[in-house]
Amino acid sequence: MEKEIIASIEKKVKNTIKEYKLLNKKDKIVVACSGGKDSTTVLYLLKKFGYDVEALIIDLLIGSWSEKSLAKVEEFCKAQKIKLHTVNMRDSFGCSICYIRSGVQSKVKLNNCAICGVVKRWILNKKAREFGFDKLVTGHNMDDEVENVMMNQFKGNPSLCISLGPKTGVIRDNKFVPRVKPLYFCSNDEIRAYSKIMKFPVVYKPCPCSVVAFRGDVREFVKKLEGKFPDIKKNIIDNFLEILPELKKTFTSKGDLIYCEICKEPSRNKICKMCELMKHLS
Repeated sequence: MEKEIIASIEKKVKNTIKEYKLLNKKDKIVVACSGGKDSTTVLYLLKKFGYDVEALIIDLLIGSWSEKSLAKVEEFCKAQKIKLHTVNMRDSFGCSICYIRSGVQSKVKLNNCAICGVVKRWILNKKAREFGFDKLVTGHNMDDEVENVMMNQFKGNPSLCISLGPKTGVIRDNKFVPRVKPLYFCSNDEIRAYSKIMKFPVVYKPCPCSVVAFRGDVREFVKKLEGKFPDIKKNIIDNFLEILPELKKTFTSKGDLIYCEICKEPSRNKICKMCELMKHLS
C-alpha cells in the first residue's frame, strides 16, 4: 500500500510538470517553504527528480509555531543537502507579521490570512528575483485550489480566478518570478499520507492565526459533497481549467504592466496591495 501511494504521488507530480510545462532542468528553482507537509513534499520530490532546487522560508515570528516551523525546515534541508534562504520579518520590516496585522486591522476590516497572504507574496516574489531564481514553486494542492475557486464563485469574484491554475498569475515581466504548483492534482490526504510514509520532519498543525470562517465553511461544504460524489474535487478542477483561458481573455487588462509608485514592484494598480497595507501603519 505504501509503495502504491508513493508511486501514485510521484507519477502525478511528474505528469503535472510535463503536461503544463511548469519546470525544466535548466531552471534555477526555489520552493517557498513553511515547515508543513505540502512544501516539504514538493521540495523533496523536485530534488529527487534532479531539478536545481533551493528553499526559502519567511520567518513570520509567530511565536513557538514559527520557531518549530523554521527548525523543521532547517532539519530537512540539512539532511537533504538543500540550500536554505531565510527571510526574517524583523530584519526586513522591523516587526513581526502579528504587528503588521494588528496595525492594519485597527484601520480596515481584513482577515488574518488576507493580510499575511499579501505580505508573503510580495516578499517571495522580491526575494526570488533578488536571488536570481527562474521559477518559484509553492505547495498548493488540489484541495487548496478547489477552495479558492469555490470561494471566488460564492463571493461573486470570478475575475480573481485568473491568477489560479498550475501556473499562477497572468503577468509576464522580468520583475515577476513565475509561480508554479507541481502538487496541483494531488489531494491534501494524499500528501499527508506521503509525508508520513517518508517520515518528513514537518509541522502538521495549521498556523494559529489562520482563523478564516468562510474558507472553513467552503471546506466543510466540499467535504460533505465528496461523501456523495467522490470525484467532485477533480471535476471542479477539470471544469475550471477548461474555462480558465476564457476567464483570462475576459478579465485580463489589455494595458501595460503597472509598477507600484512606492515600492516599484509589479502591481495591478498605482499602489500595490503591500504598500496599501503598510500605509495603515504610518
